[in-house]
Amino acid sequence: MPDPGQDSNFDDSFLTLARSSEGLYKDKGSKFYFFAFPVQDEQEIKDLLADLRKKYYDARHHCFAWVLGKEGLDYRANDDGEPNHSAGDPILGQIRSNQLTDILIVVVRYFGGTKLGMGGLIQAYKTSAAMAIEANEIIEKQVKIRIQVQFPYPQMNEVMKLVKTHDLDIIAQEMTLDCQMSLEFRQGLEQRVTQALEDIEGLELSTA
Repeated sequence: MPDPGQDSNFDDSFLTLARSSEGLYKDKGSKFYFFAFPVQDEQEIKDLLADLRKKYYDARHHCFAWVLGKEGLDYRANDDGEPNHSAGDPILGQIRSNQLTDILIVVVRYFGGTKLGMGGLIQAYKTSAAMAIEANEIIEKQVKIRIQVQFPYPQMNEVMKLVKTHDLDIIAQEMTLDCQMSLEFRQGLEQRVTQALEDIEGLELSTA
């Protein structure tokens, strides 16, 4: 599990996946194609599920679970025709046991002719989800906040010094008579950064 580092006192971190991953697990002739994705929102989840249903249109089951939000309070598990709690819940269980969020895991099953039984199904979906995570990389991310600032050009050096000190990301900037910037930073720095910005003469601050 990643080291939270020197800012571990901030309660704005969560664990998720670094990239998408996929693979195949077989059990008694049945094939379980597993997929894991880092995701941002429900629309992205719907799009990914739709793509997989299109690609594996002839599969009997597309079972999945997802979790969103730093606290993991937004989630869903779907058995997609398998016996109740035999597929979605075991997948969700692996997400929870690894303390992950902003993640979607899908397991596409092709029936192999031999019934696995309730216990066998639970184990197969649990194993597939675990393998999807193992094939990936768990990373630590922070909840981000974005703000807009506008300030007179002479204050540029002061603003850039603050950007460098707090390692802020400049998402966009526009230089006209006044300077405008869109800044992004971790949630744990919100009070410190906004106070420092408000101390700069002539600077106007608003949320993005």
